[in-house]
Amino acid sequence: MFTTVRYFVKTSIIFLITGISTGLFMSFSKYFMKQGYGYELVSAHTHLILIGSVMMMIMGVAIWFFPRAAKDDKKYNPDLILVTYIIMTAATALRFTAQVILSFTIIEWLEILVFIASMLQTLAIILFFYTIWGRIRAVGSQIREARGEKF
Repeated sequence: MFTTVRYFVKTSIIFLITGISTGLFMSFSKYFMKQGYGYELVSAHTHLILIGSVMMMIMGVAIWFFPRAAKDDKKYNPDLILVTYIIMTAATALRFTAQVILSFTIIEWLEILVFIASMLQTLAIILFFYTIWGRIRAVGSQIREARGEKF
């Protein structure tokens, strides 16, 4: 497993633990403190787990398992993959932090920051799959399929 894959996978685990901890806080707040929580905290919790953890795990595993880029693949760029990791990590952490703060108070510029972070997450995902698109191809399976093997 190479460095960039480890970045994606380990960051995914950190986001998962943080997201689960946020859910635990929400549960404690509702059932023991009888206070509840706002939709911003629900959104922060959900996005941290689904985008920060699940999506980043998928991205990391994809670059680990997919076939190597073809020699003529002009789109695949390991440096761009690293840039998508940085954008995705920063945007997800920024969005989570801003939404946690917004769950306790209203600060208009933080609402704008949440939207910007969301756009950056979207950009990172699109860039990632644009870059990796050429690696999503048959390598050997077409030979087995031609022999009649079913998957």
